[in-house]
Amino acid sequence: MDPTQQLLVIVAVLAVVLIGLTIVVVSILRNQQQAQKQAARRVVEQEKQERSRLQSLVARVDPIARKAEGDEIIATARAEAERIRADAERVRSEADGAVRLERERVDKLLGEVERRERRVAGREDQHAGLQRKLDERFGDLEVTLADLEARRSALDEAEANQRDQLARIAGMTSEEAKADLLAQVEHEARLHAVQLSREIESEARRDGEQKARQIIVGAIQRLATEQTTESVVTTVPLPSDEMKGRIIGREGRNIRAFEQTTGVNVMIDDTPESVLLSSFDPVRREVARLTLTELVADGRIHPARIEEVYERSKRRIDEICLRAAEDAVTEVGLTDLDPGLLPTIGALQYRTSYGQNVLKHLVECAHLAGLMASELQLDPAMARRAAFLHDIGKALTHEVEGSHAKVGADLARRFGEHPDIVNAIEAHHNEVEPKTVIAVLTQAADAISGGRPGARRESLEVYVKRLQRLEEIARAHKGVDKVFAMQAGREIRVMVQPETVDDAETHVIAKEIAKQVEDELTYPGTIKVTVVRESRVTETAH
Repeated sequence: MDPTQQLLVIVAVLAVVLIGLTIVVVSILRNQQQAQKQAARRVVEQEKQERSRLQSLVARVDPIARKAEGDEIIATARAEAERIRADAERVRSEADGAVRLERERVDKLLGEVERRERRVAGREDQHAGLQRKLDERFGDLEVTLADLEARRSALDEAEANQRDQLARIAGMTSEEAKADLLAQVEHEARLHAVQLSREIESEARRDGEQKARQIIVGAIQRLATEQTTESVVTTVPLPSDEMKGRIIGREGRNIRAFEQTTGVNVMIDDTPESVLLSSFDPVRREVARLTLTELVADGRIHPARIEEVYERSKRRIDEICLRAAEDAVTEVGLTDLDPGLLPTIGALQYRTSYGQNVLKHLVECAHLAGLMASELQLDPAMARRAAFLHDIGKALTHEVEGSHAKVGADLARRFGEHPDIVNAIEAHHNEVEPKTVIAVLTQAADAISGGRPGARRESLEVYVKRLQRLEEIARAHKGVDKVFAMQAGREIRVMVQPETVDDAETHVIAKEIAKQVEDELTYPGTIKVTVVRESRVTETAH
């Protein structure tokens, strides 16, 4: 059954249901009218009975009493009769009004039913016209289909003849010609796909890079922070070189007690009026610096005094760390941070990453992420929170196994941070996949803050190893002739063999090298991969 017939059946069923409902309503209203008429008849009969009863009473009245009290009784009877007549008239008028209202409602219902019946009839006519048009179009389609089948058979016959002629001319069979044609079409399709993908990618990169550049440059221009580099060695000034002997003590007992208590190495060399404190833990090194500074200022240096001053300096550093954490949190605008995280955040004030202060780096990243989130119409508070907490694991990496991203994510999860914040912390070095835009903004803010000129410094060994690894990654690809790491590792220039690699494959090699560099290396900023294919033709004139 086609859709038009189904619709007609549904309309017919609805019409039958409406007619049945109308008949039921009319029968109910008629029953009510009959009941009201019967009630009015009963009232009139009662009135007649009362009149006859009064007349019999008047007839029975004693003539003597009737003469004395006749007027009063007659008046009372007449008043009672008038009252009964008025009640009967009122009941009859009410019954007539109710009957009139019911008639009006029935008339309305009947009118509505008639209108619906006319509408259903109009729809049936409309559907009948549509059905006729569909039948006409179906007939046209059948004619067109027959014509197309005839044309297809003619084309198949012509194609077969042409294929036979081509096979005779080319000296190849139909299968060989088909294979050759498919190979040629496949090659052209690949070239076209590479060109199309290159155009689409360049267009997307152009528009995307322009928008991203505007957002990032705007965030950088709106943020102004001082850049400082810090070392792992602290210098403590001395009032005179005589103080070095007092620091060493008799047979070296003072310096041994100091190193044993603080866990920091004291290096005393020929540098005038200064000593060096060395330790991998910056918090421990700062406690030792405060301890030694107070001991030198006081002048009393012995093992018991060293322990006393050390405990006092340690409490002072804890207070300084807590105050630094509170200042950083206030500057970023995080009012609902768990107080248990503040000591860990404060410890980052004395930790550095490639010479960059980690706590200042977190504050800077928070501002950058908030600015970029505002430009993208996202939640800036969530972006600032994720960027501020992304390196919190660096305060615990020497105490807990695992990368600082993993350690920081576990710490944030333990203190009840939102899952999106935890993912942003864990994914800011791509150890896990970013699940939200906030995580991507955290990565961008981290790269911007660490990639500023002068923000960080690398050791020569790490720098050389990174450059060597860049050249190794590029040289491992097939067809590569020469590789040059240029601009301090910001660009890789790859020379390929023109007879081995074509123009389409150069694009594929560049993408593979960039993907491998992203997966294997950690670096601030971006690295540009340039693949050069140069063809030279040389002839000699004699």
